[in-house]
Amino acid sequence: MRYLSVIFFTATLVSCSKERTVSDQPNIIFILSDDHRYDFMGFMGKVPELKTPGMDRLAAEGAHLLNAFVSTSLCSPSRASILSGQYTHHHQVVDNQSPIADSVRFFPEYLQSAGYQTAFIGKWHMGHEDDKPRKGFDYWVSFKGQGVYYNPTLNVNGEEKKFSDSAYVSDVLTDCALTFIKNRAHDKPFFLYLSHKGVHAEFQPAQRHRGIFDGIKVAYPPSMFPPGDARGKNDTTTYDYDEVPRWVKDQRYSWHGVDYMYHGAISFESFYQKYCETLLGVDESIQSVLKYLEDHDLMKNTIVVYMGDNGFSFGEHGLIDKRHAYEESMRVPLLAMGKGIKPGTKITEMIQNIDIAPTILSIAGVPVPGNMDGRSFEALLHGEKTNWRDTICYEYFWERPFPQTPTVYAIRTERYKYIRYHGIWDINEFYDLQNDPNEMHNLIRKPEHQEKIKVLNHSLFKWLEETNGMNMPLREDEGTRSDHKFKGTY
Repeated sequence: MRYLSVIFFTATLVSCSKERTVSDQPNIIFILSDDHRYDFMGFMGKVPELKTPGMDRLAAEGAHLLNAFVSTSLCSPSRASILSGQYTHHHQVVDNQSPIADSVRFFPEYLQSAGYQTAFIGKWHMGHEDDKPRKGFDYWVSFKGQGVYYNPTLNVNGEEKKFSDSAYVSDVLTDCALTFIKNRAHDKPFFLYLSHKGVHAEFQPAQRHRGIFDGIKVAYPPSMFPPGDARGKNDTTTYDYDEVPRWVKDQRYSWHGVDYMYHGAISFESFYQKYCETLLGVDESIQSVLKYLEDHDLMKNTIVVYMGDNGFSFGEHGLIDKRHAYEESMRVPLLAMGKGIKPGTKITEMIQNIDIAPTILSIAGVPVPGNMDGRSFEALLHGEKTNWRDTICYEYFWERPFPQTPTVYAIRTERYKYIRYHGIWDINEFYDLQNDPNEMHNLIRKPEHQEKIKVLNHSLFKWLEETNGMNMPLREDEGTRSDHKFKGTY
């Protein structure tokens, strides 16, 4: 079995795309949402009541990349990987407070050099409370930290602008995006990075969407409760709870666990409903962008890409949120539509967030820098066969504000996943995803799988060694815990 036959050459990958003239360089729009899990889209059918015509259209008239993953399931590290094309241990943004180093180059900088007019609109979240304009963008609209859903204060090209009258952030950001397209320089191609706050907790839908999903039928996952738990909504008798790591069991009754969600502030059912309602604002943004492109005859020379910055758990293994290496945390929606992409394209290869930067550069005809860890999947978008990777790797670094989740490393092939925990006395995990897609049977102790586990463990460390990931990045913090109960040092 080939585990790492394709991963390691990407560090020196240089695009062989033909250089394109300004006249045939396509406009590119990248739309990013927050905490949107891969299967909460109308056309996926997981939530029958959920209608997402914007996302559905991207999939029907373009490409659906069914197996898209992040290399770190956390907002800032993932966003830094998208912008840099690098793994977290490479760009060093290890948590949601870390700023990204000035030495790291963002792919829009290369687009600027190639004649593109560029814009960033929305959530930046690297440096947390800093909303100042960043390099690589001619037009800038952002906010501090996580921002707010209603009446946001935005940094518009370096000047503060306050919105009121119940202005909803998804709508405001969309209006800013359309304003940029309208007022762009018409003698240049443009690149627009529209980065939504939605659907980050605490979920707040637009007023027009509140209550739409009252009484929605919740899709309780089969691993939400241990076997025999009276609260179980599904038959969980096949869930091998004895082989669930201790840290997962302990997290059930915590800020990110289903038994004490946000310290009891909200019920699971309300949480689920508000998430779906908040997602509608993001989908309407997609619809508005597509309509503008159509109305102004821009669709024929524009490519629109939609992605989530990380996945999100809704009760799987008793957890909510992300960070861990289970499927619902690692996997994200990824859709692309526009110039040269055939309607109804299905791409099953494993794509990662580190591939976004080289792909957009390739689409623009710009050489891909050798320091990017990802590679372009432009050929896959056009239905071409290519020698793609058969393995992806994952990392997450322990955070002081959320100590419930340990440092995690994982390696995933098309069939198997091996998860390794660092710094805790606990069992690791190994899953046969073909026979156990819900990851309910940890096979880590099974004798018949020990050789596979050994190979994957070796491959994981080989990946770390060959990508300079053997030294764990550490960030100076304030020496305090932030668990909403204890304030002090230790």
